[in-house]
Amino acid sequence: MPIKIPTDLPAFKELSKEGVMVVSEEAATRQDIRPLQIGLLNLMPTKIQTETQFARLIGATPLQIELTLIRMSEHHSKNTSPVHMETFYQPVSEILSQKFDGLIITGAPIEHLPFEQVTYWKEICEVFEWSRSNVHSTFGVCWGGMAMINYFHGINKYLLPEKKFGCYWQKNLAENSPYLRGFSDECLIPISRWTEIKQTEVDQHAQLKTLLGSSETGPCLIEDKKHRGLYIFNHFEYDSDTLKKEFERDLVNNDNARIPINYFKDNNPEFTPLNRWRSHAHLLYGNWINEIYQNTPFDIKDIGNSFNNNNI
Repeated sequence: MPIKIPTDLPAFKELSKEGVMVVSEEAATRQDIRPLQIGLLNLMPTKIQTETQFARLIGATPLQIELTLIRMSEHHSKNTSPVHMETFYQPVSEILSQKFDGLIITGAPIEHLPFEQVTYWKEICEVFEWSRSNVHSTFGVCWGGMAMINYFHGINKYLLPEKKFGCYWQKNLAENSPYLRGFSDECLIPISRWTEIKQTEVDQHAQLKTLLGSSETGPCLIEDKKHRGLYIFNHFEYDSDTLKKEFERDLVNNDNARIPINYFKDNNPEFTPLNRWRSHAHLLYGNWINEIYQNTPFDIKDIGNSFNNNNI
């Protein structure tokens, strides 16, 4: 089954070219199926790129997905046209009366700020609280994951002496987890961040389980059973050239910008980078969608009424 998105959303054309099954609203209404309702709270300045990346991953499953794009109510994007935002996005204030099978909260380039200094911190905390009774499963990515784990568990983020930048190996620490079904013992994942959370703090919370991680980069993927959430601090969703473009932007400001680790062949930026994380990216998001499908109430109105807090 395909992912349902507006035909005039830029991602529709791009994903169609890639062979991802997408369906128009008109065609979806002819199918007697309850699609999974997935929200994407997009906090990234590159809205179109980010919405395409996540639509690609959640649209690759056999299940019909209806994707709702969400923005903060009072925060206005400087890098995406107002027409695009008005046409395709709903503000948080309008979705709080709705229920979703799944919600993805993206990262944001604000990790240098204390959480309380983020202009929309109060509203995003409302989203976190609302998700407890209106979302079956949440997926926080990078800053979004750090913000969620801070809100629910008080776990802090810490500034790094230099940016973690490149592709890093992560150990499979929970091979029997349904979210890691099909995963290898190790996997490679892109990282670009100035902050980290500490495994020692995670270990103090019995309801948190680290699924992927490494001694070099700390926890990567954490399951929060109590709040039916996953938190990932790295970027499986990245395109093949995302780190390359970031490196080129860094070079504009610094001739000695660090080359992303384990990304270019022979660490030579003249080579085209190879995507070595795509298969695990599809596995993770496909497994997440499958877990939602297996456990979400058939009647979406029942979300929040019949949760077993021991399961996502």
